[in-house]
Amino acid sequence: MTTDNMFRTVLVANRGEIACRVIRTLRAMGIRSVAVYSDADAGARHVREADTAVRIGPAAAAQSYLSIEAIIRACQDTGAQAVHPGYGFLSENADFARALDAAGIAFIGPGAEALDVMGDKIRSKNHVAGYGVPVVPGIAEPGMTDDELIAAAPAVGFPLLIKPSAGGGGKGMQAVERPEDLPAALATARRVAASAFGDGTLFLERLVRSPRHIEVQVLADAHGNVIHLGERECSLQRRHQKVIEEAPSPLLESLSDGEAVRAKIGEAACQAARSVLYTGAGTVEFLVSDDSPEEFFFMEMNTRLQVEHPVTEMVTGIDLVEWQVRIAAGELLTVGQDDVVLNGHAAEARIYAETPHRNFLPSSGEVVLLDEDGGLFTPVGQPGPQRTAVSGGGFQSQDVRIDSSLLPGLEISSDYDPMLSKVIAWGTDRKAALDKLDAALERYTVLGIDTNVEYLRLLINDDDVRAGRLDTTLIDRKMPELAFRDIGDTELMAAALRFWPGDAEPAETGGEQGGGQTGPRSPWDNARGWRLGAPAPWRVSFGLPGGAMATVAITRQGEAGHALVRIDDGPEHEVRVLDSGTDGTRPDVIRFEVGDQQHTFATGLSRPAHAGGGRHRAMRAGHVYVGSGGWSCGLEVLTRESRLERVLAAVEREEGAADPEVRSPMPGTVVSVAVRDRDPVTAGQVLLSVEAMKMEHQLVAEVSGTVHITVATGDLVKADQVVATIHAAGTAAQDPAEERKEA
Repeated sequence: MTTDNMFRTVLVANRGEIACRVIRTLRAMGIRSVAVYSDADAGARHVREADTAVRIGPAAAAQSYLSIEAIIRACQDTGAQAVHPGYGFLSENADFARALDAAGIAFIGPGAEALDVMGDKIRSKNHVAGYGVPVVPGIAEPGMTDDELIAAAPAVGFPLLIKPSAGGGGKGMQAVERPEDLPAALATARRVAASAFGDGTLFLERLVRSPRHIEVQVLADAHGNVIHLGERECSLQRRHQKVIEEAPSPLLESLSDGEAVRAKIGEAACQAARSVLYTGAGTVEFLVSDDSPEEFFFMEMNTRLQVEHPVTEMVTGIDLVEWQVRIAAGELLTVGQDDVVLNGHAAEARIYAETPHRNFLPSSGEVVLLDEDGGLFTPVGQPGPQRTAVSGGGFQSQDVRIDSSLLPGLEISSDYDPMLSKVIAWGTDRKAALDKLDAALERYTVLGIDTNVEYLRLLINDDDVRAGRLDTTLIDRKMPELAFRDIGDTELMAAALRFWPGDAEPAETGGEQGGGQTGPRSPWDNARGWRLGAPAPWRVSFGLPGGAMATVAITRQGEAGHALVRIDDGPEHEVRVLDSGTDGTRPDVIRFEVGDQQHTFATGLSRPAHAGGGRHRAMRAGHVYVGSGGWSCGLEVLTRESRLERVLAAVEREEGAADPEVRSPMPGTVVSVAVRDRDPVTAGQVLLSVEAMKMEHQLVAEVSGTVHITVATGDLVKADQVVATIHAAGTAAQDPAEERKEA
């Protein structure tokens, strides 16, 4: 059934890859799209992809993407008849749905009452239990204080899980093994929940050890039709955040009665939806016992589109966003339960701006090079990947889909969630899907920021993951075993070759060779270097993560492209450059041979790292980035001054001097200060917490002494900013007010 009431204009009240993905379907349906953006997103991809874009406020989400008034005003200014909320932000906000209704604007999602019930984990758990849906044992009463929860904990039993009643995504959840750890965990959970969701209400559940996380996708219309589209397995999680998702569940696929279990859990999900007269697309999440998969427990219902919805679309062929729009417009759901067929297997990997080997610290910076479809690594003259660029973000082929928000030159800030894109692969079976996903990630390159792509590839190729032996604690257990790629000679060669003039005319440089009266013909400006009676090596020094340094010396030998390369005092390597982009075809690719081994790297430069024109630019202080096979790294291009700074810092480290300055490892917001100014502190004591990209990081003292805090709760801090200084007994201390002024 088709209605004449289909929307002509829809506003997408979100940002990033999900906004791009919704815009893609709206365009396919012939519906005009309206994007909204904050000041931080003025140049974002979703702004460029939409038919119309409206500024709604400054970078702070509370004043932009969470501002109901600003979004309704944008609807009225653009004539939008409906709002698609995406996920996160206002997507599960009942007050938002009511405000839209009062303004005569449709909310593409369920009714406000369903949002009220399912948006409160305490209420939803008690509600669905009344309709026969199994729930995890625990205590879930509204308004319980910390003291009341502590008193109720023995009845729940340890270990237990603290969960916020509002919100989702694992934020604020705390696993507690012992009674004595409960008070501190409750305080942390309340603070995080109040900050993330504006509601610090908590409840307790029995902790189910090593469970499987299986969720069921449902669709329901306003005419009483409710169906499920099978399940997704989301057991690969880190800190309660999903990392890799797949459909169908390998657990159910491994069972002789898997179809019966699928029907049972699917009916429970449909029953949960019916209990609140649900309309639209929704997801019901369950904990499932690996030992007894017929036993499952309701966790929550997500009353919106899920991040991982593409895996369901890949195995069913159903566009969930299209059905969200059609149902909101009053159309009848024409897909019956018998029409839903799961074809093959799909797996999705979430790409985040983070540094896995540094405890997943958020990463920010400029995207200096982007190659999502792998075309950069296709040899010249050979056909590239058979994919199509998709308007609305990303790429898609028959078997691989990339939902993305990235653009070359885009600045990634700490203002929002760190997810950048999603790579989804389909195969005839699970092995084929994982193989294709791994291959797609191997080709995926983004330089300028740290990402988790290498980490994702390590997980996908883990023996337990390949065998389907999954649970929600697997990633945390595996983390110490993962061997991350380090910066070796080959990577340093690639970085140096990005600058090496080769057989080109020497470039002027303002780097380490400068000095005195110089000009284009001066030996002091010769980027190759010079020596009486013999060719001299060309040199560049790099600063490595962790404070180390490396100097690469390249000496041209005989034929064009041939050179001897030495790193520090190591042996010389014979290198033949095969492709350096000097012909302008692919200036971001370095391909070379060392012995009989061929290597290919993508490369990129941050803006301060070069000056002037041409392929080989003069070196300046800045960074060069290299990447291959999903791995990437940024190296500082050192000047004389920055080399000296690193040498002095290395001397201090060798002497064992602990740093009295406490610095923020990333840009973010100070969310709590655990000590008072001039308090005595001990080494290892937590001083304050900084939140970035919705993750909280504790900063600790490296030495004992008297602390002087230079920031306050709510302050914005930069990466590497001094937030506290610890003075040992007997040392003079500067007034903290003066320190704050200087900071």
